[in-house]
Amino acid sequence: MNRVITLEEYIIQSQNKFPGATGELSQLVRDIGLAAKIISREVNKAGITNILGEDGSTNVHGETVKKLDLFADKQLISALNRSEITCMVISEENDGIVELDNEGGKYIVYLDPLDGSSNIDVNVSIGSIFSIYMREDTSTDVLTEDDALQPGVKQVAAGYVLYGSSTLMAYTTGLGVSVFTLDPSIGEFILSDDDVKIPERGTIYSVNEGSYHSWEEGLKKYVKYCQVEDPETDRPYKARYIGSMVADVHRTLITGGIFIYPNSSQYPNGKLRLMYECNPLSFVIEQAGGMAIDCNGRILEIEPEKIHQRTPIFIGSKKNVLKVKEFLDEYKKQEEGMEV
Repeated sequence: MNRVITLEEYIIQSQNKFPGATGELSQLVRDIGLAAKIISREVNKAGITNILGEDGSTNVHGETVKKLDLFADKQLISALNRSEITCMVISEENDGIVELDNEGGKYIVYLDPLDGSSNIDVNVSIGSIFSIYMREDTSTDVLTEDDALQPGVKQVAAGYVLYGSSTLMAYTTGLGVSVFTLDPSIGEFILSDDDVKIPERGTIYSVNEGSYHSWEEGLKKYVKYCQVEDPETDRPYKARYIGSMVADVHRTLITGGIFIYPNSSQYPNGKLRLMYECNPLSFVIEQAGGMAIDCNGRILEIEPEKIHQRTPIFIGSKKNVLKVKEFLDEYKKQEEGMEV
């Protein structure tokens, strides 16, 4: 029988592989894991603790805030503040940066405290997403948004916690993807897989087809391609869409396929946020052997201009993403030809 390895043990073992490691990044991941346990507990008993429903306020994006959104935000920020190694947090629920007590901290953390919160009241899977960067200029105690505006390739760690039929945590530090499942009987995250690999090609596409009319022509043609019968490529593909990015991307990581949230006439720049949704999940998917792009290139290479910047995203198995890129590029060439 395989020995049970907890998140704490795994982090220590991984840290010991690197001579001179200070353990600060390890501590940061443990702090996020602790906050995730508290959030998981509240999510699982939300219906009996009067924490369901709306808070009555709106966040910086003008979206209605759920009570659990605020609870998750508070728990994660408090955990990061206690560690005294994080200088600032950028969260979906806050306008601008949140300065923590330790201004000399070397880490910057982006958070989506509760992704998919519109699904809270109907008991559908939701999650927390995190993205960790090193502060590049530590010569001053003055913190600005510019410190946090770094491309995704500079992430030192990223991951997510999924609150579903079980609570699990997936994260990467650039050396592959590890997944842990919360055992409620002992209150610990237990290692489930220390080297997750996404299938090279999958047979599931995930996109909100209710917005079909607002897409560009290349994407419309790709979705029709997914629906055409072709035994050689295992088509037609299956359509699956949860409406919680972290849940849709986790399914894509495990079973393969593609998740799409495109630009559209309603959202010309896409709707999902680059820094605390697309960058961290792209880092995870790439480390598992997958691919993530916007309409032009690699998500992780986008130079951010705003902390709440939006982007379209096409993420998942490499062959699926390359195929949708073919359709997008072909349509782009046709448009350019018409302009000439």
